[in-house]
Amino acid sequence: MTKRFLIKYTRDPATGSVEDWHRAVEAFIAGIDADPVLGGRIAYRCMKARDGEAYYHLAEPADDEAAKVLNEQAWFKRYTEETRRVGGGRVEVVPLETIAETRKR
Repeated sequence: MTKRFLIKYTRDPATGSVEDWHRAVEAFIAGIDADPVLGGRIAYRCMKARDGEAYYHLAEPADDEAAKVLNEQAWFKRYTEETRRVGGGRVEVVPLETIAETRKR
């Protein structure tokens, strides 16, 4: 069964510019892709509501070991702390279970 995690928060405008936050998210995702152990084993997507400051991140580790390795990385811990700061201290992580889905392209 595929495991996914939805990370939800509303960006606090007082924490800096949208552009700076987007660059930080892009750098985090590039770090996952470039990591010799995690590259290709974790799908990660960040989305923003068109209107407003609500953000949604979708993380999909290939297996429990990939999730464990990610959680052990110092750079992941720094990113998690920064996400909490940008979210004004209110970040919700929702473990999701897939019931059914279309075939992937």
